[in-house]
Amino acid sequence: MEQVMDYIEMKVPAKPDYVGVIRLTLSGIASRMGYTYEEIEDIKIAVSEACTNAVQHAYPTDEGGEVIVGFGIYPDKLELMVADSGKSFSFLQTRDELGPYSDSSTVEQLSEGGLGLYLIETLMDEVRVLNHSGVTVFMVKYLSGERETHGTTSTAQEAN
Repeated sequence: MEQVMDYIEMKVPAKPDYVGVIRLTLSGIASRMGYTYEEIEDIKIAVSEACTNAVQHAYPTDEGGEVIVGFGIYPDKLELMVADSGKSFSFLQTRDELGPYSDSSTVEQLSEGGLGLYLIETLMDEVRVLNHSGVTVFMVKYLSGERETHGTTSTAQEAN
C-alpha cells in the first residue's frame, strides 16, 4: 500500500465563514505541489462544494458541529477527504473503507446544495462518498504532468 508523503488535517466549525479558510489552505498546498492555476481553481470549487454541503446539511442550526478536511499529499496526486461527522478519522483507513463509488441517498443530499456531487465528479479525477455517521466525500486530483509522458519529473522532486 502506498504511503502518504505528508498528511494535513483541519477541523473547523461548520459555518460558512470557514469554507474560505479551507480554500486558502488548499490553494497553498496545491500550489506547492505544482498544480496549474486552473487545476487549483477546479479543486477549490470541488472542495468548497463538499464543505458547503457539510455546513448546510450536517447539523441542526443550533447544534454547531465541525467539518474535518484531510489532505493526503503524494508525489503524483492530492487526496482530499471532507467529513461532517465532527470526529477525526484515520485517513488511510477511512479511504480504504470507502470502497467503490455507488449511487446512494448521499447523491440526493449533495445535490440539494446546487450541482453538488455532479460538479465535484466533473472537476475531480476520482470521487467516492460514504454515508455513515455523517457524510464523507473523498476526492482525488492527479498532477496533470504525472498522467502524461512528458513534463513534470521536477514536480515530484519539488514536493519532497
